[in-house]
Amino acid sequence: MLAHVNTIAFNGLNTLDVDLQLQITSGLPAFNIVGLPDKTIAESKERVRAALNTIGIELPAKRIIINLAPADLLKEGSHFDLPIALALLAGLGVVSAEDVNNYVVIGELGLDGLIMPVNGVLPVAIHANRINKGLICPEPQGSEAVWAGLKDVIAAPDLLSLINHFKGTQQLPMPVAKQKKSKISDLDMADVKGQETAKRALEIAAAGAHNMLMVGTPGAGKSMLAARMITILPPLTTEEALETCMIHSVAGELKDGEISFERPYRDPHHSASTPALIGGGRKGIPGEISLAHNGVLFLDELPEFNRSTLEALRQPIETGYVTISRVHCHTQYPANFQLIAAMNPCRCGYLGMDGQECSRAPKCAEEYQSKISGPLMDRFDIHIQVPPVSPWDIAETAKGESSATIRERVIAARKIQQDRFNRLGYPHLHTNSQLKGDVLEEVTVLDEDAKKLLVGFADKMKMSARAYHRTLKLARTIADLQNEKNVSKKHIAEALSYRYVMPTKQV
Repeated sequence: MLAHVNTIAFNGLNTLDVDLQLQITSGLPAFNIVGLPDKTIAESKERVRAALNTIGIELPAKRIIINLAPADLLKEGSHFDLPIALALLAGLGVVSAEDVNNYVVIGELGLDGLIMPVNGVLPVAIHANRINKGLICPEPQGSEAVWAGLKDVIAAPDLLSLINHFKGTQQLPMPVAKQKKSKISDLDMADVKGQETAKRALEIAAAGAHNMLMVGTPGAGKSMLAARMITILPPLTTEEALETCMIHSVAGELKDGEISFERPYRDPHHSASTPALIGGGRKGIPGEISLAHNGVLFLDELPEFNRSTLEALRQPIETGYVTISRVHCHTQYPANFQLIAAMNPCRCGYLGMDGQECSRAPKCAEEYQSKISGPLMDRFDIHIQVPPVSPWDIAETAKGESSATIRERVIAARKIQQDRFNRLGYPHLHTNSQLKGDVLEEVTVLDEDAKKLLVGFADKMKMSARAYHRTLKLARTIADLQNEKNVSKKHIAEALSYRYVMPTKQV
């Protein structure tokens, strides 16, 4: 007997076709799985045997061979359990082999026959839609598959229900798309007392997707400001949401099949390793920078991160993707994130504050700040100081602008940018932070006064070409926030005010 079941193997976000072939022949009883399976797949035969026994199906005392083709591709993951079980059921004539062949199948089996969730259902559903096949997946992840546009999804709670569905004695309902509820309703920019300069800088950063570094004393509100960044960002488009959720699906962080249209916010601890932040490991899983794709990556206590880990951020910040090369995998993940970082001016945190700074100042500040390399510092468009909040501001009962009000201005500025890019023939661009080369020059034509100010400042401060161009991008965003067509001297002046030189003597 020969049966075929369509399933997949993962290579990062890419899904590779796997033809699961079953042959049952006479001979000494055996159950073998070939085709470069990993330990998880090798153990699946015991899970499959137990699940089939639970529903009253005994494997015949024959030679059973499962081949995972192509045989030279390494296969990993527990999602091969359900395809193996369906191949056996088709080979034994319990279900129609022709019906099963119309689907891509993934799912893990419990010993009691339950079909349990697995990682990566969303990219598999997109793959199934592309090759005009349906999808069989665990019941909790049916909603995830529907978002891919599939019209034929079988989300089965257990193996018996799946068999009855194919036999026509039970009809499994088509899953319904679910959207994740908002988690940012408890956060509002109005909660931040004082810090008007920092709020303004955060609004500019949100409008143009610019990277931002905040330097200030402990308790000044840097983390509080960063946490509210996503409350002023526009929601994800459907395309961006699917792209982002594909990464979260592969990483196993997409719960209950619910798609979120909020921009992700990731804030890893400074003890995070390089593979945890960048991605990697034996299986090449996505790291924090990819999980923050289309959203915000917040690095608090920036100098406390490992130096090599921080330096690994430099390439993804420029390219918008990260390439992971390991012995068993070579894959690429999108990593178009907005970097927001915070740090103290020195290790004690009170540089320049009379009676509070340590006895080693300013030497300790120089050592502390030197942990951040010049090339990484160059990649921040906005550098601002966040001073201590005045007690008068803390005692103030009146609240400032709400996140909703600021968000409206950010959305309006982003619409101006998108309309400009569409008009100029660059629909792949979305924000000013993506501007490069001729496109940057085309949208930031300066008058003589503005050019003189920028060039003079750049010459005096020995700005790099990258810093020069990032200042132009920032000025373009400031002009967009003010709904002004041209970049003028005042926009350049404000942009230059954010090219901050960290203090070594005073805050």
